[in-house]
Amino acid sequence: MSDISVNLRSLRIACGLSQAELAARVGVTRQSINSIEAGKYVPGTESALRLADALGCRVEEIFNLADRPVEAPVAGDAVPGERVVLGRVGERIVAHPLRGTRLSPDGFVAADGHMSGRGRASLLLAQEQVDRTALIAGCDPSLTVLAAFVSRKAPDRRLVPLHATSEEALSELSRGRVHAGGTHLRDPMGGGECNVAQARSALAQGGGLVISYAAWEQGMVVAAGNPMGIHSVADLARRDMRIVNREPGSGSRRLLDDELRAAGVDARSVAGYGNEAPTHMAVARTVASGAAGAGIALRAVASAFGLDFVPLAKLRFDLVIPAAHVSNPAVETMLDVMQSRAFRRELAALPGYDISRTGSTVLRLAA
Repeated sequence: MSDISVNLRSLRIACGLSQAELAARVGVTRQSINSIEAGKYVPGTESALRLADALGCRVEEIFNLADRPVEAPVAGDAVPGERVVLGRVGERIVAHPLRGTRLSPDGFVAADGHMSGRGRASLLLAQEQVDRTALIAGCDPSLTVLAAFVSRKAPDRRLVPLHATSEEALSELSRGRVHAGGTHLRDPMGGGECNVAQARSALAQGGGLVISYAAWEQGMVVAAGNPMGIHSVADLARRDMRIVNREPGSGSRRLLDDELRAAGVDARSVAGYGNEAPTHMAVARTVASGAAGAGIALRAVASAFGLDFVPLAKLRFDLVIPAAHVSNPAVETMLDVMQSRAFRRELAALPGYDISRTGSTVLRLAA
């Protein structure tokens, strides 16, 4: 059965049927339905036809060759022909276009499917893999490490990081397009705990959790040896300095704005303020290339590029998870991984990462 994929579970759930209810309609045992969904058993022609009739679909929508694209309805803003990554969020399969910051900086990411028409995607993997996927939006470069640990612990589950600014991640979460969102935003009113005010707003409808991922050292990334003598944000307004900034909505952009304001520096006097890079890594690449003298990023990123670092703040990066997704199998595995000694040791090896609160609950919000 290795070359056949089974989409029975997702079709059954979409019809609002339990395994026992579907079994009764088809005239088989609940154990048979369970074995089919687990990929351990392929029924005969008569039972397959009865399954299709009970679910109001074609047999080939339930069973298909694993290497043959399958059509599936999706939600998202992708256009026909576009490559997408997919995940089931609640009862919907959500498509995220592989463009812009969703792409790897050094190569293309393998797509889960191609858009074949308005609101439909041609899958390049079995639909049950889509059902076992959790989508997490955020800007921490180590989310790819977390995803790798999830796959090691549970090879049948996927965690797919999608790069997003903190504000974009919370917006995607509120719109029901991801299972978790990462954020590192200071309290906009100047009081309270980092991320909490924004997380409360994102979770207002159904409640959920805010889980601490790590605390970072964030600051100014400068050339090796700091040849321009950058020691404070006030130095960024010098005539011989040009910076690279992050885009609006990012925690890094907000940090820079706060620090400039506190130092009494008008952002309009900073050359390069409007020159935006989409990620922490992109900031470091720009500084390393000599195209900018400084930019805001993580100490770990500066270290990875052999650059110097001038600290500005220590900010906590948290994961915001709606209550509806806490029991998602891939999310459960992610939370287990964050408690593991091996992952925490790997995270702690990144310069400037503080794991003292990793995996702890910052906020539990009722619906």
